Amino acid sequence: MSSTSRILIVEDDMIIAANISLQLSKLGYDVTGIESRGEDAINHALDNHPDIILMDIHLKGVIDGVETAKLIQKKADIPLIYLTANSDEASFQKAKETHPYAFISKPFNKLNLERTIALVIEKIIDEKKEIKKEEEIVEALEDRIFIRNQHKLIKIMLDEILYIEAERNYSHIVTSTQNYTIVSPLHSFCEKMVCKDFLRVHRSYVVNIKKLDAVAEAHLEIERKIIPISKMYKDNLMAALRKI
Repeated sequence: MSSTSRILIVEDDMIIAANISLQLSKLGYDVTGIESRGEDAINHALDNHPDIILMDIHLKGVIDGVETAKLIQKKADIPLIYLTANSDEASFQKAKETHPYAFISKPFNKLNLERTIALVIEKIIDEKKEIKKEEEIVEALEDRIFIRNQHKLIKIMLDEILYIEAERNYSHIVTSTQNYTIVSPLHSFCEKMVCKDFLRVHRSYVVNIKKLDAVAEAHLEIERKIIPISKMYKDNLMAALRKI
């Protein structure tokens, strides 16, 4: 992250958006822009790749803030802070699916905004340092991988893995009997995997295609776990299944 963090504001109330922009500028941040519609926010984020997105959950228009965030996350990994005046449980649970770094409830004051963003930036920097400092996939062989887990090396046979789920800079390796969490983005994990049975089906998921129980139009199932299939990966999935 650069010394001056770049922040995109997505807020359909232009008075609130302008106030946030002014406060952020006074705090030394670079505001890459203000967008009021989800579609415009997607284009802005992909063109400018800000360090952080401040996203209002309840945008007016065709897509709301959470759906906007999901569409951005299909193409780019940009840390997210939600702005919300509505703290109902349904909205919160829906927003959690995008793994935001924080929530800021409206109305908020300058100090709340300043502290939340500062804490998020500190967390992002710490995560990046942790990844550089410790590569937890020690070795990947043809039929197994070794990872560090609780200060010792753990062997995981590839044919035991059901799927790998991404959560920002972490990967959750799921087997039938145990789950492991490692400090490694999913794309780094994929680069080390040499087994042809593993296939990316979504921005957040790599699956063992030999463990599939069912494949539907927009999702698949592995041991009752529903995993979404992105359109951009579906052709590769179907081609791989035909070869089994």
